[in-house]
Amino acid sequence: MSEMRLYDDQGNRLYLNAVERAAFLAAARQWPARDRTLCETLHFTGCRPSELIEITPARVDLSGGTIAIRSLKKRRNGAEEAKVVFRTVPVPPDYLDTLNTAHGIREAQKSPKWAGESIWPISRVHVWRIVKGVIIEAGIPDAPQRTVKGLRHGYGINATVNGIPLHMLQKWLGHAQLYTATIYADAVGKKERTSRPGCGGRAYASHQGRVRRQHETLQSHGDRARALWRLGPGTRLGPEWPIWLDAY
Repeated sequence: MSEMRLYDDQGNRLYLNAVERAAFLAAARQWPARDRTLCETLHFTGCRPSELIEITPARVDLSGGTIAIRSLKKRRNGAEEAKVVFRTVPVPPDYLDTLNTAHGIREAQKSPKWAGESIWPISRVHVWRIVKGVIIEAGIPDAPQRTVKGLRHGYGINATVNGIPLHMLQKWLGHAQLYTATIYADAVGKKERTSRPGCGGRAYASHQGRVRRQHETLQSHGDRARALWRLGPGTRLGPEWPIWLDAY
């Protein structure tokens, strides 16, 4: 298995930065509903294309504010049987409203047949074609980061910058080992994480400590996403907006 990298051998970035993520999201919202929600799902969950096309209405929790994603890269156990592991990823309410309107999620959940059908019954190649079209329209340069994986890595970098604890990022991205998630923290670097606009390094570090303690407390609750939103609209995961709202 190849090692995950955020820079290539020439030092080129392999992830979308904040400006590129915002441009991607804005461009996606000009596309047809199916393609828009597909791109928004990749943006807000950081999931892989192979995981995206497995998402069904039954796995969308409209009231809880989460999507359950089957992790497809978990290692096999000793009996060589694939481990079935699901992870729940919190997503913003506005996105869920759009998803429900575009695909009739709530109605589909009432039918045993349609609740288990894929929301996007297309191939991984088709997913890449859609994402590639949106990326080009967004004006993102033709560089190594202009890939679906670059979008996923951008999610990880954004989460790290916004103070998401690494053990939660590991869970949200479906990494088997915590070490993999630490690569995002290494890429961000201490200077970038402690020197943000409008907030001094020492004050920001103190703020990040409070945020991490809040998230550790939330981990003991069954519904992390709902508990997070109960903290109130003024709660911030970093000096800007919460992770989901960074590009709104």
